[in-house]
Amino acid sequence: MIFGLEFPPISHVVEWPTLFGDGAFAVNKVVLLMWISAAISFAVMFIGGRKRALVPTGTQNVAESAVDFIQDGIIMETMGPDGLKFTPFLLTLFTFILTCNIWGLIPGVQMPVNARIALPAFLAILVWAMYHVVGIKSQGPIKYFKSATIPPGVPKAILPLVFLIELLGILVTRPLSLAVRLFANLIAGHLLLVTFAVLCQALFDATKVGFVLPFALLVFLSAFEILVAFLQAYIFTILAAVYIGGAMHPEH
Repeated sequence: MIFGLEFPPISHVVEWPTLFGDGAFAVNKVVLLMWISAAISFAVMFIGGRKRALVPTGTQNVAESAVDFIQDGIIMETMGPDGLKFTPFLLTLFTFILTCNIWGLIPGVQMPVNARIALPAFLAILVWAMYHVVGIKSQGPIKYFKSATIPPGVPKAILPLVFLIELLGILVTRPLSLAVRLFANLIAGHLLLVTFAVLCQALFDATKVGFVLPFALLVFLSAFEILVAFLQAYIFTILAAVYIGGAMHPEH
């Protein structure tokens, strides 16, 4: 209770009752939104890919724009032409994460799926496994881990320290930072929107006028969260591309 305003506890904002199922297989609102996000991402790309119009419109235009963005804005900038074979993987990452993020701004839903740590952690582990598999396949296990943990030109005196730091980075820090960055930004934005929504409702009930400024800020923050939803999907995807590209092309 702050200045007569009662804010819901965080557990009420990020935890949802089970819709069906039990235990580890229980399905709640967040899980359902995750499934819907996967279905939407698949449907957009499937429907857009089926059309072969010379001048793309509608779903085809969305799908082709997404592909061009991933290839030109991410792959060619970080991986080079050799990375174009990873277009399906990176495109799926980007569209799925973006769709999951946008739910936080949909009236009546208002819960970004990535505001729960489980999905960002799973996606980070998926990227972690991908760049290790690519690195081992491209270079062989010994050469890959050597190139990933021993940068060229490092003085021998500090080589053991650098080796430990780099090893910790490829095994722990990278996936951890991927997951936490996505989760933290989405949960922070979600809590901020909830706070201003509660503030607007309380001031409207109390004064009928004092809610105007908080409401204007709420509208601004909602628009800003659209940018955050896109930006976090982009950052996650481009970092995944950087890690995979680094595993494909060792430093010389």
